[in-house]
Amino acid sequence: MSETPPHIPVLLAEVRAALRLGAGVVVDGTFGAGGYTRAILAAGPEQRVIAIDRDPSAIAAGRGLAAEMEGRLTLIQGRFGDLDRLVRDAGVAAVDGVVLDVGVSSMQLDRAERGFSFRHDGPLDMRMECEGESAADLVNEAPEADLADIIYHYGEERRARAVARAILEARRRERIATTAALAEIVASVVRAEPGSGIHPATRTFQALRIAVNDELGELQRALHAAERILRPGGRLAVVTFHSLEDRIVKQFFSARSGRAVSASRHLPMAEKPAPKVFTLVTKGPVGPGEAEAAANPRARSAKLRAGERTDAPAPEPLTVLEALAALPARERGGRR
Repeated sequence: MSETPPHIPVLLAEVRAALRLGAGVVVDGTFGAGGYTRAILAAGPEQRVIAIDRDPSAIAAGRGLAAEMEGRLTLIQGRFGDLDRLVRDAGVAAVDGVVLDVGVSSMQLDRAERGFSFRHDGPLDMRMECEGESAADLVNEAPEADLADIIYHYGEERRARAVARAILEARRRERIATTAALAEIVASVVRAEPGSGIHPATRTFQALRIAVNDELGELQRALHAAERILRPGGRLAVVTFHSLEDRIVKQFFSARSGRAVSASRHLPMAEKPAPKVFTLVTKGPVGPGEAEAAANPRARSAKLRAGERTDAPAPEPLTVLEALAALPARERGGRR
């Protein structure tokens, strides 16, 4: 059996530059395989990391690194939406940096038993914390309209209604229990785009994973938690991999840096001047160079946005719906 390829952190040089490393405490809110954490710790002997991951297997795998770092690395199992509370519970009042690598980790995708991917058949699970409602529960129990909404809004799948109908027809015959079974159902109603190399079930799997783990809600909470725990001059760097995540991060930095888009009738609070909580470190999304995109296919869709915390008090947080409503209609997507 071939070995699992080593984890390659995406936009690593750009993230390190954005965080302006050297000393102090940085929170890695998405520890995963530890790629960012290792690079941050390598910046100098006075650099510390508090690493958070909701996946217990990621925390277990990182214990050897924590021992090697002799007190410079603290591992915490939990959600990055709670990172300010988790950091304070660890005895740290404020930090110098926060990095978030949003989405599913390579470790999770590569393990068939976790059920995140159809590349290897496995149980239809997708739970990052290995507890709670699974993707199989959602697929087999949710009403058709709810499934269609999830697949359309979170997966941006234009054939969402057809996919939801196909799922209901299939589950009437037997429970949908594996990734291969679901992928086959989706492929029966969604055609692969010629030359794209993208499996027809990709968007549906993405949508279910986001729904099962409340990923967009967690991202929104993590952005606000970061602004509460960062000291003035501290930096927040966020790497996203699809448009929904990037829209939320874009709107957050726009609103918090005084560059918010024009006020929306759906978001009255945007009409009032807001304190400038961040200055932008990146003026727009930073993507991978040609060499990185060629060497690491996962990097091709990655976008980095970063900001530096000011001394302004953190205002009331936006919800996910408010953040997306404040964007121009062309960036929110059309109707199903």
